[in-house]
Amino acid sequence: MSTALWTGDAGFFAKRPAPSGDGAGARAAGSQRVADLNHYSGAMFYYAGEWYWGVDRLFYLEARLQELAAQKDGVADYLVPRPEIDVRDVDAGALTLDFYPSLNSPYTSIIYDKTIAVKNACNIGFNHKPVLPMIMRGVAATNAKGNYIFFDTKREGEFLGVPFGPVHTPIGDPTRAAYALLPWAYEQGKDEALMSSLLRAAWSENMPLHTKSGMRQAVERAGLDWCEAQNQFKRDDWKQLIAEHQHEMVEGMGLWGVPSYRLSGPDGETDLMVWGQDRLWLVAAEIRRRAGKPKGKSVNKAKSTSKSTSKGTSKSGKKG
Repeated sequence: MSTALWTGDAGFFAKRPAPSGDGAGARAAGSQRVADLNHYSGAMFYYAGEWYWGVDRLFYLEARLQELAAQKDGVADYLVPRPEIDVRDVDAGALTLDFYPSLNSPYTSIIYDKTIAVKNACNIGFNHKPVLPMIMRGVAATNAKGNYIFFDTKREGEFLGVPFGPVHTPIGDPTRAAYALLPWAYEQGKDEALMSSLLRAAWSENMPLHTKSGMRQAVERAGLDWCEAQNQFKRDDWKQLIAEHQHEMVEGMGLWGVPSYRLSGPDGETDLMVWGQDRLWLVAAEIRRRAGKPKGKSVNKAKSTSKSTSKGTSKSGKKG
């Protein structure tokens, strides 16, 4: 049924009678079950207190089951491993990567530096295009969704070897203040360093960016002068830049979440446009393919996680 639905096979359904029973009641019961388990969406897997967001997270479930020796005889490896983020020995100078991060994004925080590392490793043209957090764009989030995202980010961070927590979210004024600095930082070639420092401060160091001391520490370790930075906070040219980035991402690419990526080039290739920190491996694999390099490997290093009930600037044109 799922295959027919997603492949547009109308004949499959035309040949079959409508099912009997209370479909609406079954859906309501399923929705209530999800709510009772403190989750917010369908197409998820749940096992023994832990949620798995689709195929991308099944290797965590496999890790748990392997610890229980539950796999069948002869099955020693992962069935759905996470591919490696690999651009070694790749020259992607003919390609361009647009990167849309957000300061108030847990997922951005664990993949930002790895994205910059990919850019630096393969000589790709790179456009750094921060956007406002979804909640500052009017996209509401339920408590269940927020809880799952924090849980899932922690789990993903452990897999990637990136710290996550303790957290001091920079929503609102800290984000606006930070983004006001981005055009100035870009002029000095330090917009990426600043964003990296700010993300680390907010999402793994519990640094309050709404305070002068917190913001100062993040700014100075990015190699920027604090005295000069204080003259930049009243700038408003960042608003138009951020608005342009958001329009590109939402209206032009049809994506709303962060981080998002667009890979373009060479001539004749359709742009690859994807959302999610768990798609950087796909971006890297596509960079390899378009650069004429062999496919990378998969990595199997998931560990059983804690049993939780939940889951600037204008185009820089810089090359790594």
